[in-house]
Amino acid sequence: MLIVNNLKKTYDGKKYVVDNVNLEIENGHIFAFVGHNGAGKTTTIKSIVGILDFEQGEISLNGLNLKDDETTFKKQIAYIPDNPNLYENLTGIAYLNFISDIYDLNKAEVKEDILKYADDFEIRGRLSDQIKSYSHGMKQKLALISAFIRKPKLLILDEPFVGLDPSAAFKTKEMMKNLTRSGSIIFFSTHILEVAEKLCDRVAIIKDGKIVVEGKMNEVKGDKSLENVFLELLDNE
Repeated sequence: MLIVNNLKKTYDGKKYVVDNVNLEIENGHIFAFVGHNGAGKTTTIKSIVGILDFEQGEISLNGLNLKDDETTFKKQIAYIPDNPNLYENLTGIAYLNFISDIYDLNKAEVKEDILKYADDFEIRGRLSDQIKSYSHGMKQKLALISAFIRKPKLLILDEPFVGLDPSAAFKTKEMMKNLTRSGSIIFFSTHILEVAEKLCDRVAIIKDGKIVVEGKMNEVKGDKSLENVFLELLDNE
């Protein structure tokens, strides 16, 4: 379980951009994190993955507190931002092998996984090319492969479908579902609310740094669409 307890973060020492955020996400769930630009989504995510420090609160995954053992905590997670930075002078396969070595993955298993995911994303023939020759969509696919081969306990995706063609987007959703079947958590931020509505078990909507709605997807949206619920919350600001 991922637990975010009373998380607060400020950049100027005055106004909280994340203000008392509380979340509990059970293993095996796909969780949607939704909000307008500047609502605090990315700051919350970067705090959870240990990129940003925070003034107050606790973050734990399966009982391990982030600040108690940051290295072990980070080994359990994978994070793909909306615009991943890759080592562009490496070839695709060299980058994936580099990730495999960092996380001490089983070489036989990871080789099989790389080929499987590369086939799914139709980039196997480009793995020997330098990443700087890749399109944005291909870089996104490579970043996703680098996360899925690790089988993380927590996978955090920030706008994962940006730049993906429809086939790759569909296959990414299937990969997400398969990962949760092994008990992993997927924490998924997106502006594509129709995708979140169909894919996710639970949802939280953040507004001005505060969680305004959180719960099971079907309970949050009721007989409305998630888009309608979100727009109504913005209109009531």
